[in-house]
Amino acid sequence: MAFIVGLIGLQELLTRTDVLPAGYFPPASQIAGAFVTELSGTALASALWQTMSTWLLALCIAVVLGTAAGITLGLLAPLEALLRPAIEFLRPVPSVALIPLVVLTIGTGSQSALFLAVFAAFWQVLVPAIAGVRAAHPVGLETARSYHLTTWQKIRWIQLPSMLPYLTTAIRLATSTTLILVVTAEIIIQMPGIGYEITMSRSAGNPARMYAYIVLSGLAGIALNALMRRLENKVLSAQGLGDTR
Repeated sequence: MAFIVGLIGLQELLTRTDVLPAGYFPPASQIAGAFVTELSGTALASALWQTMSTWLLALCIAVVLGTAAGITLGLLAPLEALLRPAIEFLRPVPSVALIPLVVLTIGTGSQSALFLAVFAAFWQVLVPAIAGVRAAHPVGLETARSYHLTTWQKIRWIQLPSMLPYLTTAIRLATSTTLILVVTAEIIIQMPGIGYEITMSRSAGNPARMYAYIVLSGLAGIALNALMRRLENKVLSAQGLGDTR
């Protein structure tokens, strides 16, 4: 906290002494004032709601699809080997590069940001899910086979517990990725949300308000990461795996 306060104070000093151009880097006090002003209005709450609702929906879809596909491919090695070239081809594709195609095919609504965020987060969940399924202890699998457990019972009592360390970390990473893609799509496609307010503030020549919304996006990312880390530790602690920190 002392380091962050020091950086803010340094930025304020450099701007006030004209070392940094105030037109591009307004003083931190002006940014804070703009943030407080936005808190008293309706634009900030509306933008935050738009971004967070799209983020949550995208993350849920990516987690459900990535987990289901990961379990399936983890259990069916021949199918995973067949699809591996397609996975390795699509996984590194930046979602931002798909924006022109998405705009042409889906449009400029919230569905575009939703698709881009799901596309980016899906791979972050899929690959660890596959690895987690295959990390199941051989003794556990042999025991399940000896007791003639059904496929669902093996998934419930053996595969899922072995996936949890992989899956919880993947979800935490996908949380940040999803938020980044949603805000990026809002900036480029100009759909309602935090990114749209950043773009509008820049176009209106109001850098203090622009930085206020950038700060808002950063605070949202910090809060979501802290929440997901807390949930991750609780889930793993409940499974007897301890604190992941």
